Amino acid sequence: MKRLIALSLLLAFSVDAAPLPNTVKQELEKAHIPVESVGIEVREAGKSIPLISHRAKQGMNPASTMKLLTTYAGLEILKPAYRWKTEVYLDGKLDKGVLHGNLVFKGYGDPKLTIEEFWLWLRELRQRGLREITGDIVLDRRFFAVDNQGTAAFDNKPARAYNVEADALLLNFNALHLRLIPDGAQAIALLEPELAGFQVINRVTTSTALPCKGEDAYQTRIEGRNIVIEGSIPFGCGEAQDYSSPLTPDSYFYAVFGALWREVGGQLQGRVRTGSVPNAANVFSTHFSPPLSEVIRDINKFSNNVMARQLFLTIGAADLATTAQSTVAIRQWLAAAQMNFPELVLENGAGLSRTERISAQHLADILQRAANSPFAAELEASLPI
Repeated sequence: MKRLIALSLLLAFSVDAAPLPNTVKQELEKAHIPVESVGIEVREAGKSIPLISHRAKQGMNPASTMKLLTTYAGLEILKPAYRWKTEVYLDGKLDKGVLHGNLVFKGYGDPKLTIEEFWLWLRELRQRGLREITGDIVLDRRFFAVDNQGTAAFDNKPARAYNVEADALLLNFNALHLRLIPDGAQAIALLEPELAGFQVINRVTTSTALPCKGEDAYQTRIEGRNIVIEGSIPFGCGEAQDYSSPLTPDSYFYAVFGALWREVGGQLQGRVRTGSVPNAANVFSTHFSPPLSEVIRDINKFSNNVMARQLFLTIGAADLATTAQSTVAIRQWLAAAQMNFPELVLENGAGLSRTERISAQHLADILQRAANSPFAAELEASLPI
């Protein structure tokens, strides 16, 4: 009987989660993060009882861990082989390589239409017989019916690449890649991609007063048709690099298209404008993205916010894609899986939000379900560890 009682007591204690270790508390204190401001749940895969639980039922801002919910919901709802499409239409007659009219691009939210993919697609358009465009480049991005409040609303840094907003016709993350190479008292600036119609003005110097791992002391801004790079980088610390998004989506698309179209031997006479596909226009070519199973690797491994936003809107898309539809689609999926998350608040699915909420316990439930899912391998391969 004594052995039975001892065994019962042991089992009773074993089902209780351990408190937060002192080492973790000490690290939080060093980072000036109050213990009551974090939620933590540590759980062994396949087990329902947590090993460590601290304020795990409290809904909290998950930051980028919200991408785990978005990417797993995407796998379950859209399936791993899902691909986004982008279409190009001829609004006019194509005669002997000359389009007498407009070239219309219609987007459906491809998160990974990179420079490399776009260049190959434009080469295909040339091979299909298109050489000269007498009309305009028309951009139809109506598929995403979202009310973008402006990236400055998050941290007042609208030109930062992590703040790029969702766009049905997103090209190369709307981003510029800057490399700064020390060269004595000055710095050489390399900017990609090439932008037709813009000139780079480099005013970056080197400074011995700046620490090697300090905050950036340079910025990129638009001044008319000039891309001005100014400030300083540390002397003797090697190259510096950064991504930024100072151009509007229309300006960026047109400048990139213009440079690449010229590179592949094409000619363009018109301008860029936002519009829609005319009823009489014919599909000239369709580009397909990599499969979702590949896209989520970039989302999770690199914590790519705009790609997560693109996926989030796609999850609930019908004739159009809206935040409300995607929120409903994810809640319905959770309900069908008998997962009730009353504290859940969704805004963009990326975690770059002041309002999104989920509890550590329910995030652990998501991972637990994913571990037993037919898509476990795809999600696990996307994780950054």
